[in-house]
Amino acid sequence: MPDDDQHAKGSVSYLMEMGALKRGKRSGWWIAGVKDPETIAEHSFRVAVVGAVLAMMEGADPAKVALLCTFHDTQETRVGDIPWIGRRYLTAAKNEDVTRDQLADAHPAVAAGIQAVVEEYEHGDSLEVLVAHDADKLECMIQGLEYLEQGYSNAREWVDSTRAKLKTASAIELANAAQNMSSVDWQRTYLR
Repeated sequence: MPDDDQHAKGSVSYLMEMGALKRGKRSGWWIAGVKDPETIAEHSFRVAVVGAVLAMMEGADPAKVALLCTFHDTQETRVGDIPWIGRRYLTAAKNEDVTRDQLADAHPAVAAGIQAVVEEYEHGDSLEVLVAHDADKLECMIQGLEYLEQGYSNAREWVDSTRAKLKTASAIELANAAQNMSSVDWQRTYLR
């Protein structure tokens, strides 16, 4: 029973740590002048939704892609959101190592399961991994378009450079569609 209590506390500790993602800002947007950028959790939520949609379009497993996307930035509770420009000056721990530390006291099945997801996201070469990586990029591009719409002209570089990294036909198709839409076009369907 003591091990069960320890594992339960370790698992809940991990869940509480994930709450920090709701407060941690995506700091790369500060470079583009965005004063109050989205949180890491807000980004991760939409990445998971984008991933599921892309998976459906690409014939991949939507649940697996959404799972990969959900855990793709969970390490940022410990290392922060390091923007691309900062990465050239820092040597950060591998996401797999951070995840292992985060889950050190969690239930063994929880630790093994989440570590496997992170390991696959970081090193896998399946269609699901490819789609998950595209989902992360496409979400960033869409967020950049929203910031452009709000007047942050420096977000254009993010939009263009992120769009250029997309690999799947579906992500490219959605990126093309997003370029010509406003963030409120979705509601026009109901206003006709």
